[in-house]
Amino acid sequence: MKYLIIGLGIYGGNLARDLTDMGHEVIGVDLRRANVEAVKDYISTVYVIDSTDESALAVLPLKNVDLVIVAIGENFGASIKTVALLKKAGVEHIYARAIDKLHESILESLELDRIITPEQRAASDLAREMELGTRIETLAIDEDNAVVKFAVPRFFEGMSYASLNLEKDYGLGLVAVTRPVIRRNVLGISRPAYELVDTSSGEAVVQAGDILTVFGSRKRFYELYKSISND
Repeated sequence: MKYLIIGLGIYGGNLARDLTDMGHEVIGVDLRRANVEAVKDYISTVYVIDSTDESALAVLPLKNVDLVIVAIGENFGASIKTVALLKKAGVEHIYARAIDKLHESILESLELDRIITPEQRAASDLAREMELGTRIETLAIDEDNAVVKFAVPRFFEGMSYASLNLEKDYGLGLVAVTRPVIRRNVLGISRPAYELVDTSSGEAVVQAGDILTVFGSRKRFYELYKSISND
């Protein structure tokens, strides 16, 4: 796919590199030459322009990309104006980064494909990690429910999976359990990997390093965190 990213700061610049590494074509735009210089050797095309200037924005290949991502974070006004100009120019698919709730609310009124809130999501995940005492990855399903993937807390180690009772005690559904293993490739080189743990027999025991993937409401997850941290 072909992406155009406006705003090449820490977030936009890393996003541009990651998408390029995945094999996509990325066009980068920023007003600050230093930001453009930092990524110009990693992505296909770069522009040093002011995206709030309608005439300057017109030089971009807006009709020839699959998605435009407005990654401007620190300049609230520039972000809103850029999105408005993109809508005016007839760009069909736009993602935009929001830095706070007010910014997010204004962007919602512009009817974008997606509003990105990396700071809030990172803060939320960090708070959960600190509460649970382990690393967490979350996939929001809606405002109330999420799929959460986390390394098993010490609290559970040594217990059988049958005795966890996540559904009964916390209203959470256990989707899968994976366990870190070492495998050798065709060259005989060892590499870390994960294998699925069969918990259906009732004999599987929770081991350090196991990864739980669980589905449920945010309220239920908070109850789980609170229960574990209090014991």
